[in-house]
Amino acid sequence: MAQMLRPPSKLPVEGRFPSLVGATAWLNSPPLDPEGLQGKVVLVDFCTYTCINWLRTLPYVRAWAEKYRDLGLVVIGAHTPEFSFESDLDNVRQALAAMVVEYPVAVDNGYAIWDAFANHYWPALYFIDATGRIRHHWFGEGDYERSETVIQQLLADAGTGQVDDTLVTVDPQGPEVEADWDNLRSPETYLGYGRTQNFASPDGMAPGRPHTYATPDTLPLNHWALSGDWTANPESVVLHHPKGGIASRFHARDVHLVMGPMDGSTPVAFRVSIDREPLRDASGSDVDDDGAGLLTEPRMYQLVRQRAPIADRLLAVEFLDRGAEAFAFTFG
Repeated sequence: MAQMLRPPSKLPVEGRFPSLVGATAWLNSPPLDPEGLQGKVVLVDFCTYTCINWLRTLPYVRAWAEKYRDLGLVVIGAHTPEFSFESDLDNVRQALAAMVVEYPVAVDNGYAIWDAFANHYWPALYFIDATGRIRHHWFGEGDYERSETVIQQLLADAGTGQVDDTLVTVDPQGPEVEADWDNLRSPETYLGYGRTQNFASPDGMAPGRPHTYATPDTLPLNHWALSGDWTANPESVVLHHPKGGIASRFHARDVHLVMGPMDGSTPVAFRVSIDREPLRDASGSDVDDDGAGLLTEPRMYQLVRQRAPIADRLLAVEFLDRGAEAFAFTFG
């Protein structure tokens, strides 16, 4: 295929490629720096491995990294943790390997790279030309065609090889599938007392101490409640005895819950229901048709993927063992 003939890019210059020296570790690569990447087009992707918004962009980023690698594109993940367990290097390494993230990842536990870019979002993409200038950025999901066109333009500007204008096609699976935006009426909900909203158990939340909670007979849309003996911490809730639960009334195709076993080693069995019935054909990728699942490590678990019609529904998660720790609901 003949090399594309394009006029030089008219993208604005948004600044210089900041330093990467603040990374606390590197995965899939020795440490990289802007000086050593001169002559390469660089895409920096801010991520944290439990973020559903980032997960839904990942199929595109993986595809771009593969398609344009030999033409001079270097994709760098900047993994900046939202939850404390995402600072554990073994957790990050295991999660990204399971997601087939094979491009270099700077582990940014101290937020040094985040601050150097003055970034505020997961996901966030920064497009850097072969001379080390930031030429474009995108925050959040979407805009994939435009983003790939920018990559093509910057590679053409760099004269690194033959660049064609076809776009990648992706086949996302599980949580990576795009949200059903038309039916998404439930927002991300944090469970720890530091950021939670719409908590509906009677008498409210008892921060920082064990407390026995109950679920009310009815829950308004986008409200949630606990049942059983829990401690509410700043970023999570922790279950002390078996048979405790979390309930939420939601309106979305998909339900995810960031959670894991509290001690990190003893698996915790759980069961999910909708409107007090088994999931059947509404089961997510981390549970079976009866709603049964197992917490084995801290991560985002997909509990529900419904078929149409989508309506307000009551989700209940019952933990059959002690030691569950839950952080946040996300929806899709």
